[in-house]
Amino acid sequence: MKVGLALPYEANLSFAEMLELTLRAEVLGFDSVWMPEAYGTDAISILAALAVKTTRIRIGTGIINVFSRTPALIAQTAATMDLISAGRFVLGLGTSGHQVISGWHGVPFDRPVQRMRETVEIVRSVLRRDALKFEGEVFQLSQGLKVQMHPVRNRIPVFLATLTPAGLRLTGEVADGWIPTLFSWEHRDIFLGDVRAGAVKAGRSLASIELAPFMRVLVDDDPAKAREEVRPWVALYVGGMGSRGKNFYKETVSRYGFGEDANAIQELYLGGRKLEAIKRVPDALVDAITLAGPPGLIKERLAACAQAGVTLLIAAIQGQDQDQRLRAIEITAASAPG
Repeated sequence: MKVGLALPYEANLSFAEMLELTLRAEVLGFDSVWMPEAYGTDAISILAALAVKTTRIRIGTGIINVFSRTPALIAQTAATMDLISAGRFVLGLGTSGHQVISGWHGVPFDRPVQRMRETVEIVRSVLRRDALKFEGEVFQLSQGLKVQMHPVRNRIPVFLATLTPAGLRLTGEVADGWIPTLFSWEHRDIFLGDVRAGAVKAGRSLASIELAPFMRVLVDDDPAKAREEVRPWVALYVGGMGSRGKNFYKETVSRYGFGEDANAIQELYLGGRKLEAIKRVPDALVDAITLAGPPGLIKERLAACAQAGVTLLIAAIQGQDQDQRLRAIEITAASAPG
């Protein structure tokens, strides 16, 4: 099982700190570094700067959404990032959700899965330098324009961050990798049936798709303290990422058997009682979806992920200071199954 490093998008680290983490990960043999994007730093600027400071580690968006950029711009960006990184770029795409798309970008959150399908198709057409003509449900392109640059690669790996059944089937059909958030290795079969169905439809095997969950990693010798540190992150996703009518993350943990907890967390969070929502997150849920605790526990859970078929674990390193984050990177590298 390979490991990757996910940097925080909340802008609570300086670029010098992000670079230090990335360089340490590269030295320690990490496969890739990923930059998320919501309403903090943008992913591309950070990754471009990291690309010119590194030599081996792959550079990935983890993820950018398919609403705030057009498919053609995403393709141009992917080709440019591949040029800057000398063929090390991975394009991670997702739909995000109502909070970011409508609340931040002011764009209707409409037909997300279809939009992602068409975006992937257009991106791949641009990278092949096809004359771009496309007639879809969301996008219509009729001018036959062709990208002027010659991409380093005519096919860049595309990873999709999906959780809904329709999104999972799309991942199986068209993606090179799947990036689930709030992934539980013990409940992977809840999702993989839909991914497999999409793969079968496209005439390929599930093994052709990288299973690359985004997982929070916090190393602390005190298990209870480690849980407390990651609990706010769990509460944010379960309670605050979406509306009462639609929250993919809440629905995900409900499928794990935490439905009553998830409903309570969301009501508290959206009702402005965030501290109570954080306290309401049960230990069992934290343990199911994060790697938080002492080094021995981290090693044990990494092994469990590998046994569950994870091929690339993207470690979102968390820590109160840079020394703790660097220690977490070193322990993750040392503990990951070969």
